[in-house]
Amino acid sequence: MSLFDQIDELRIGHIVEVSGNRVRAELSGDVTELTRNFQGRVYPIGQIGSIVKIHFGRRIIFGFVSLLRLRSEEPDDNTKPVAPDADQRLIEVDLFAEGFWNTRESKLLFSRGVSTYPLPRQNIYLLTSDETTGIYQAAEGSRDLTEYDPLVSFAGYVGGAKTPCRANIDAMFGMHCAVLGSTGSGKSGAVAALLHGLLNHVASDGKVLSPRIVNLDPHGEYRNAFKKHSIVYRAYDPIGTSGTVGTPIELPYWLMSADEFRMLVIAKTEQEATSQNNIVYKALTHARMVTAGLVEQAPSNHGTPAPTDDLPPDEPRPKSGVTREELAGFDRDKPIPFSLEEFHNHIVYLQAARQKKGTSVLESVTAGDFSTRFASIVDKLNVLRRDKRLQFLMSELVSGHKNLAEIIYQLIGKIDATDGSKPDIRIIDISGLPNEVAGPVAAMIARLLFQYKLYQSDSERERDPVLLVCEEAHRYVPNQGEAEYAAAQTSIRRIAREGRKYGIGLMLVSQRPSDVDSTVLSQFGTWLVLRLSNSSDQRHVSTFLPDGLSGMTHLLPSLAQQEALFVGEGAALPARVRVNDLNDDQLPKSNTALYARGWGLDRLELSELETVASRMID
Repeated sequence: MSLFDQIDELRIGHIVEVSGNRVRAELSGDVTELTRNFQGRVYPIGQIGSIVKIHFGRRIIFGFVSLLRLRSEEPDDNTKPVAPDADQRLIEVDLFAEGFWNTRESKLLFSRGVSTYPLPRQNIYLLTSDETTGIYQAAEGSRDLTEYDPLVSFAGYVGGAKTPCRANIDAMFGMHCAVLGSTGSGKSGAVAALLHGLLNHVASDGKVLSPRIVNLDPHGEYRNAFKKHSIVYRAYDPIGTSGTVGTPIELPYWLMSADEFRMLVIAKTEQEATSQNNIVYKALTHARMVTAGLVEQAPSNHGTPAPTDDLPPDEPRPKSGVTREELAGFDRDKPIPFSLEEFHNHIVYLQAARQKKGTSVLESVTAGDFSTRFASIVDKLNVLRRDKRLQFLMSELVSGHKNLAEIIYQLIGKIDATDGSKPDIRIIDISGLPNEVAGPVAAMIARLLFQYKLYQSDSERERDPVLLVCEEAHRYVPNQGEAEYAAAQTSIRRIAREGRKYGIGLMLVSQRPSDVDSTVLSQFGTWLVLRLSNSSDQRHVSTFLPDGLSGMTHLLPSLAQQEALFVGEGAALPARVRVNDLNDDQLPKSNTALYARGWGLDRLELSELETVASRMID
């Protein structure tokens, strides 16, 4: 007896209805228990997500069980219930693939999709564990692979006799992916398992991968998960541990686009925000033009001679040899370094100035007018510059600062550690930042990476694909916008829509799929969905899964920890998988507090509380 034979002991019923890629079947009358024994193994019948087969000549059609119910639950054509003695058990099966067993080579020739549909009265069979393993192996082997072998192991197939599940990272990252799951389902561990799989992967030619991965970490979970394989950049270190678990990063304000900088210096509740936008845009454009050598510096005090032309004082006036056409074509969004002092002076001494009556000098506008239009911007800028949490962002431009290439190199460049390790993953820990700053910073990083890819040649992109991992994706691309993250939404949406063309992939991680922008998720090609207990999240997930697989979402509330549905372009076939176990030092620090243990220990002493308090006010 060979694999994929028609075995009477494993025949469970026959088809009664075929509707597209879904069939309904009646279980045979001899099925008294919902299990079958074969060669010493017990096989369950009707398990949601299990695979069954239908023989059609020499062809074999495969499907997932999506429903098991009694016929009495459905009224007949006369709307009369089925009599109990005539009751019958029905299963519904979603067809997903077909194959042909080559007996000469003992090999399953497998293909996704169904070209020949079964007919009523055809029999349905359970699969043996060896046949299930054979399907998974054939599915992975049926994909067109490159010489670099993109199949990375990170999990095992449930029901596949511990067969490893391998993701095709070319398809998974090239067409973006999402990792979704409720708190405690093993979501962060799944991300870590996938990234560790990348780090440990050896290609068919013997080469070890050197992935370019940037991880936006809003909770400081990943800083201990990759040890020598990562560099942890801490935007702000509230307990003074930089150097041991974090490296300071330079992400200066001048990297921001005009919109990102505006969102940073104008509070979202400002009533005059609309009129204040232009104030920020004018000052920012002027400051960058000064660096570019196109216009003169703004005055640093009042009493400056007023312009002799009829233009307002804050209008840019070109230096000698610079034409107005050059000023008109200036792109204020380009990452040209500029001085915050210049930005400040343009607002205070040019925009908030008027010609003093009877003189040819400029003086400040009235106190009331300044307070209404300009004061809040200047005050917010001063607050940001004094905030020690924002030194990585708001330090004034000085000589010797990193240039644009050096800043990008921090994120994706080749850095060899002194111990010979390769820190391929760059983790940007923004856990200590307020939301009003974390949003523009996330936007700046996402946009910077996208623009970097946009300006590369085709050969440069081929050598340098980048993956951006965003934890807490519902913060960056929510269904209902948050003002603090408006710029981040714009940047990440653009990567989701256009990143595939330029070699930048996106991995979004979220515990609330229903709160994530459905337009963004619809752009994704691969989903790793762990347990979801919220019904709205389950419905949301079912809307973007490929046709014929939405029935698998019935499994989501009952998945065990570390179990997931792996679906989409990166998966050989839709499957229930169990993410690989990792050592404690390979896992993100996202464990739930142990209350019983903690409350059984001594309380903190006053001296210890004073240490914490000093950090809070330092």
